[in-house]
Amino acid sequence: METTRHFTSTVYIVNDGAVALHRHERLGIRIPPGGHVDRDELPHEAGLREVREETGLDPELVDDTDSVPAPAGQTLPQPRQQMLYDINVHGDGSVGHQHIDHVFYARVDSRDIDPAAGEADPEVWAWYDESDLRESDLDPDTVQFALEAIEVVRDDETEN
Repeated sequence: METTRHFTSTVYIVNDGAVALHRHERLGIRIPPGGHVDRDELPHEAGLREVREETGLDPELVDDTDSVPAPAGQTLPQPRQQMLYDINVHGDGSVGHQHIDHVFYARVDSRDIDPAAGEADPEVWAWYDESDLRESDLDPDTVQFALEAIEVVRDDETEN
């Protein structure tokens, strides 16, 4: 059986030492904003678009990718992580659908969630600081990436 793979982007947004996560209705877990990369998008563009749509916030990627001089090219922001997630696993153990997820970290200047029309209500969102994350029953990858995002944003703010 053939496995279908889609590219996705996720952005852990940080404000004042906390990350925003929402309860995904279908999955029943808390996750950051993100979604599929459209045909005409780059992964980081898709992630930023998803943050704007899902939260109404304007994210700024924290990107320390080294620039490479290329006459016919440009350096793209590197994801902090890349993950392969099984989305549809059949009874025989075969995987029908996977997401190749590009994980980015960003800062936002507000915690005022105001999603675009058609997106999940603001009430599904919660801000988690480091102690909330460590004491939570969130998936381990979500906790690890959220803690890393808080640290990366804090370090970037200290340097600048």
